[in-house]
Amino acid sequence: MKIIAVCGMGIGTSVLLKMNIEKVLDLLEVKAEVQAADVTSAKRDGHSADIIMTTPELAFHLENMPGQIVPIEHVFDLTEIRQKLSSVLGK
Repeated sequence: MKIIAVCGMGIGTSVLLKMNIEKVLDLLEVKAEVQAADVTSAKRDGHSADIIMTTPELAFHLENMPGQIVPIEHVFDLTEIRQKLSSVLGK
């Protein structure tokens, strides 16, 4: 499984979100490759992603991507990330 954490520039929010996704995946005992990316890179290189996690403001930029888009309101909120990932993963 591949997950991409996306933000506008690919160096701030996406890296924080990536780290928190990895924490939640560990709690859920799910193995996945998690990458951080900016919107342009995600649109260009992210077609192999199963899940794309980003802020609601950027989600519309990624609408035509084949992976499931999961908007995250608060990238520091592990409970929100866990709830949304669990829902997508069926856990």
